Amino acid sequence: MFRLILGVFALVISASVSAQSPQPAASAFERLKAMEGEWIDVTGAFGKKGAVVAVYKVTGAGNTVIESFPVGTPHEMTTVYHRDGSHVVLTHYCSGGTQPRMRAKEINGNIMSFDFDGGTNVDPATTSHMHNMRWEFISKDEVKADWHNWDKGKEDPAHLGRMHLTRKK
Repeated sequence: MFRLILGVFALVISASVSAQSPQPAASAFERLKAMEGEWIDVTGAFGKKGAVVAVYKVTGAGNTVIESFPVGTPHEMTTVYHRDGSHVVLTHYCSGGTQPRMRAKEINGNIMSFDFDGGTNVDPATTSHMHNMRWEFISKDEVKADWHNWDKGKEDPAHLGRMHLTRKK
């Protein structure tokens, strides 16, 4: 009888945790979807200051967000964001020919941090690749992101990407 009660209790707790777990990912993904449109480079780090450098498009019946960055350049890249159960994941199609996948390991308030979770054309011990990134949602019209490159199995600070974007009015 005691085992039965313990089993039922564990099932109720498990169902409760499962029902709650997707919530941070759902909210975070909604924030990404709300970025649909054109975004301007505040700092000029990726071209002309004040120019559109990123475009976000919601597709796949609202289940996918596609980022193009820096638009109109020979090094334009695509990042695809989507949900995977209780997680937000991305695949970054890099101009360097790698396709690292990342999974949001932290979703806390206005911060969403992703860590490397595999990929194609990537050997983390030898290949230069984007390995983790962090979004900061300042407001619905302003975001910051830091992209961290790894090379030869460790962080490569010389190739840190910092974006500070505002929505084109």
